[in-house]
Amino acid sequence: MTSPTSPPADEPGAIVPPFPAGEPTPAMPVLSAAIEAAEAVLPHPIEHLAERGPHDIEPPHELGPVARFDQIVDDAFDVLRGNPVADRLFYAATELGDFGLVWVLLAWAHGLRSEKDLATALKLTATLGVESVVVNGLIKQLFKRERPVSQEPRPYKMRMPLTTSFPSGHSSTAVVAATLLSAARPKAAPFYWAVAGVVASSRVYVRIHHASDVVGGVATGLVIGTAARAFWRRVGSH
Repeated sequence: MTSPTSPPADEPGAIVPPFPAGEPTPAMPVLSAAIEAAEAVLPHPIEHLAERGPHDIEPPHELGPVARFDQIVDDAFDVLRGNPVADRLFYAATELGDFGLVWVLLAWAHGLRSEKDLATALKLTATLGVESVVVNGLIKQLFKRERPVSQEPRPYKMRMPLTTSFPSGHSSTAVVAATLLSAARPKAAPFYWAVAGVVASSRVYVRIHHASDVVGGVATGLVIGTAARAFWRRVGSH
């Protein structure tokens, strides 16, 4: 008796797996598939703006202080890389950080509790839109730094950004969001900053950013977040 076989993938009725065989799957498959589907229909305008123009800054032949710092931090993360729990945590965090998704979800989940929390969600969403334009559309255009090059296989599939490397948009967004959400809910501030720390550090862990990109993103996020907090307080006082 012969066992039934599935028809080839190019024939009608064939079942095509969601991810090609032999390739790593995302840390959060459902979320990754949803983001890919959305991008296919609505490409991210800020990333395409930042992609314009050559990335014309050549890497130095000798490591300067910034590059040495990046190398030291990257080597430190090697202690964790390859650990199944750490891999899952950081790849999931970096995926949730795409487009500030984790922060929008948190803000709007809290927005269901009261009108004040709803107002915070609206303010955060608007602020993150401005932050994305400033970081991805303006600041990254000034530096056009190349992203790290990694030849090692990744344990999970992940979205590869179109923008250049400095500063880290995930880190900037995380700090802006943590600043605004902590101001609205001070008791939850440790939680918000812990999530921000994991999202920001995940960008070095997955080797999609240099450590100095993350430092630059944190600094940028502090400036934008502080300015946004002051702006919204001023608006609310009138």
